[in-house]
Amino acid sequence: MLRVAVAIAMKDLRQRLRDRSAIILALVVPFALTFIFSQSLSDVTGGEVTFDYAIADLDGGSASQGFIGALRELEQEDVVSLRIATTREQAINLAGEGDVQASFVIPADFSEAVATNEAVMIEVFGNADAPIGTTVAESMAERFLQEVRAVQASIATAAGNLAEPDFDALATRAAEFPNPITVEDVSASRKELDANTFYAAGMAVFFLFFTVQFGVTGLLEERRDGTMRRLLVAPAPRSAILLGKLLTGFVLGVVSTAILAVLSTFLLDADWGSGVGVGILIVAGVIAAVSITALVASFANSVEQAGSALGIIALVFGALGGSFFPVSQAGGFIQQVSLITPHSWFLRGLSELQSGGEVVDIWPSVLALLVFTAVTAAIASRRLGKAVQA
Repeated sequence: MLRVAVAIAMKDLRQRLRDRSAIILALVVPFALTFIFSQSLSDVTGGEVTFDYAIADLDGGSASQGFIGALRELEQEDVVSLRIATTREQAINLAGEGDVQASFVIPADFSEAVATNEAVMIEVFGNADAPIGTTVAESMAERFLQEVRAVQASIATAAGNLAEPDFDALATRAAEFPNPITVEDVSASRKELDANTFYAAGMAVFFLFFTVQFGVTGLLEERRDGTMRRLLVAPAPRSAILLGKLLTGFVLGVVSTAILAVLSTFLLDADWGSGVGVGILIVAGVIAAVSITALVASFANSVEQAGSALGIIALVFGALGGSFFPVSQAGGFIQQVSLITPHSWFLRGLSELQSGGEVVDIWPSVLALLVFTAVTAAIASRRLGKAVQA
């Protein structure tokens, strides 16, 4: 039986390679989309970001120098790139013309206002095309001003207990507080894939469901074209015909996903992690995809009907499972619902490998994919048996 199944699969594979449908759908399109997404959206989903800011210090006092010192420390961490403006107008123009993402303007009486417990402010002018950078700048200024207000409260308290308070000395001492704007390295419990790897893996698992359907829809094509009768009169059990069609989808899925992993690694600098772990994930993911597509196709009466249904399932599962954006960013209900898709478990396993995990760390993901396979294959095997008929 196995020999007949392999022969049928080889025949189908040669046919798909001749009409180039499998090559285009399994390799060309997903790699092209991976390249486009990784090049255009890498700054949004991953990588280190440096904010370009300008600052005009019209005060020159100790309080304003504290804010500039805080920004300088962030500059050493490559979080910000700071430019000095000499006037308020120059700072506004730098932001307006897009030379920087935002500009800070410290008014001339800033330090004096801090010392005398008056209202203080730092003006922030942002570029319209850099909303994220502007928001971060506003947060930095507001964080610093919160600390300044705490300093003012300390000065007022201390001055109330002194007969002749020296406000300048009090302001200098109170200004010696730790940097209110800091950068901390917080390790996450589960790391996300970098942009290049995320889009490579996301597109691979998304188009996997289009690729493996070539096998199961081959049954419907044989019936439509009248060639199923020739297979049925051959000295081979019907189960061999079904196995051969499923084997076609499995081979196409494994080969295409493996090639995409290699191409994205060498051409797009993706990092899939341990080769053994990636191989196990790919095999488990492909088996799950074959089983699910077989179940969906078993309810169809024609190739066109099966193609439409499989396309809808692939699109819904891809969007819900995180092929287009990290579902962890959505959080809550969406993140929990994504667990009903094999896409989510495949990407979870890959994130474990990329963050330095071993093969043992991906077994929860592999087990989930095998559960998908067991449930859908059990139902599909009964229904697809009816499709192996003239």
